[in-house]
Amino acid sequence: MPSTSSAPWRPAGCTGISLVLQGGGALGAYQAGVYQGLHEAGLEPDWVAGVSIGAINSAIIAGNPRERRVERLRQFWETITRRPVSLFQGFDDSSRGLLAQWSSFLTTALGQPGFFKPNMPNPWISAPGTPSATAFYDTAPLAGTLAELVDFERLNSGPVRYAAGAVDVLSGNFQYFDRDDETIGPEHVMASGALPPALPMVRIGTEWFWDGGLVSNTPLQHVLDRGGSMDQLIFQVDLFSARGPLPRTMSEVLARQKDIQYSSRTRMVTDQAAAAHRQNQFLKQVLDKVPDALLTPEEAAVKQALNDQPEIAILHLIYQQAAYEGQSKDYEFSAETMRVHWDAGLRDAAATVARKEWLRMPEAFGGIVVHDIHHPQD
Repeated sequence: MPSTSSAPWRPAGCTGISLVLQGGGALGAYQAGVYQGLHEAGLEPDWVAGVSIGAINSAIIAGNPRERRVERLRQFWETITRRPVSLFQGFDDSSRGLLAQWSSFLTTALGQPGFFKPNMPNPWISAPGTPSATAFYDTAPLAGTLAELVDFERLNSGPVRYAAGAVDVLSGNFQYFDRDDETIGPEHVMASGALPPALPMVRIGTEWFWDGGLVSNTPLQHVLDRGGSMDQLIFQVDLFSARGPLPRTMSEVLARQKDIQYSSRTRMVTDQAAAAHRQNQFLKQVLDKVPDALLTPEEAAVKQALNDQPEIAILHLIYQQAAYEGQSKDYEFSAETMRVHWDAGLRDAAATVARKEWLRMPEAFGGIVVHDIHHPQD
């Protein structure tokens, strides 16, 4: 996975680049490949926001200087996939599928190096309220990995803004940990990826949190809501596709169910954002026809806010799963599959930035456009 870098730049009219990363476990290597592709093209994010594995990848990006980010991402993914799976390689979909099943079985039985390990004793025989009673695995290894690979002082005060989504276990409310609102530590990153019942809830202050993917698996809405007047080029990187073929087997049913559950309807979010922008454009046109002297203070404030409407371009990349991948694709952590995912992300990023017209910001005031590398007709 060689990496070279162009000088950082932004498209004309763009005041900020955002990288938005969905959750998806082992599929997250695709996001690392996408970041490498953007890095090589000189498109460095000013803001990274993630859920679950996306929060971990985002922390590594925000918590390292530009010249070390690809290296650190590679170190993370090689660390958590370093356990040998088999002496043999798959040569067709059937053999690759069998190896994937074996790899996911090993993850279930043994955990993953530098990530999580089985709880002892098992939750089914643990006393209520004990650390091992509410999760099958212990994420202490991940805490050590984050301490090694992420400079949290840089993450909190460096040039790249960081945000991660999680769910309050008691209230069920979704919450974002944003470095503009609070000081981020390893516990915030781990809370975003604490998917039950496999991984343990994480305590922050007096509250307990689980994986944000339980409610929303993409932080795109947070980036849109909190972006202010920043004219953004947003790279939305999804690991589950809302679109898919009709299942033919039970394995395909389980895989399709997971895709639908965790895709979080990113397209719906972008459609709603585009509709809201069009409505605001219309309202601004109406208010512009009214003399300022006739406006109430509230109406004048609305008019001023509409004058700050940003232009937004969203480039949507979605991992396209291989034919042999089934419902265990998000916990199949073999080194071979990791490299396949990474290379797919690198290719998709290169194909996206090659479309120079997609990197242009909208010309209309307060406009929003969405480009999808896999469905350009949308």
